[in-house]
Amino acid sequence: MRESGSKELLELKRSLGEMYSEEGLSEIEKEGYVSCDRAQNRIELTPQGEEKARTIIRAHRLAERLVCDVLQEDFEVGACEFEHTLNPELIDSICTLLGHPRECPHGKPIPEGECCKRTDRTAQTSVVPLTELEVGQSARIAYVQCKNDQQMHRIDGLQIRPGAEVKLHQKYPAFVVECEGMSIALDPEIAENIRVWSRGVSYGPPFAPEERGFFRGFGGRRRRRRGR
Repeated sequence: MRESGSKELLELKRSLGEMYSEEGLSEIEKEGYVSCDRAQNRIELTPQGEEKARTIIRAHRLAERLVCDVLQEDFEVGACEFEHTLNPELIDSICTLLGHPRECPHGKPIPEGECCKRTDRTAQTSVVPLTELEVGQSARIAYVQCKNDQQMHRIDGLQIRPGAEVKLHQKYPAFVVECEGMSIALDPEIAENIRVWSRGVSYGPPFAPEERGFFRGFGGRRRRRRGR
């Protein structure tokens, strides 16, 4: 609600529906996370609540990127599990591993962490924009940043998805890549938002099979993909 600029208590009730609890609201109000004015129909996060919510949102959206793009699982189910189990150090490690992504798969902003402020590059060198490839180079897609669900589905329909291998054929006037046997022209903005595993690192997901099995415990059922 804060991201959308809404401060209406009624909006919170509408959003939560049957999950809304006056007792629950009073509890987080007592703990100092929110400030409520029921007479004025207003609710706001306190500075303490802002920090707490920011941490949860950051964990959730980074988990969506990890579960959706690297593990290729049901990211909605997995992310809800992750946001309450990851500690700040592990959250920053995942962020660094993924190259400090700016948005979740839905196009919503991922709050910046300390690792982003320090511009940690421990793993950022492993994930680079498609635009940094040289003509003739091939790489495997790590993840794709999209503005919205429509753009995500359109790109997915072109077979441009995590795990697919792309080869760059041209940079100007448009980026032309070969992916899954098709030649695809991309505008610079789309190409910039396609992140690939760089040379010198493993092109597969950075987890051993047994580790992938552990993370799947958070991932729920596998997403259905068109054509698979």
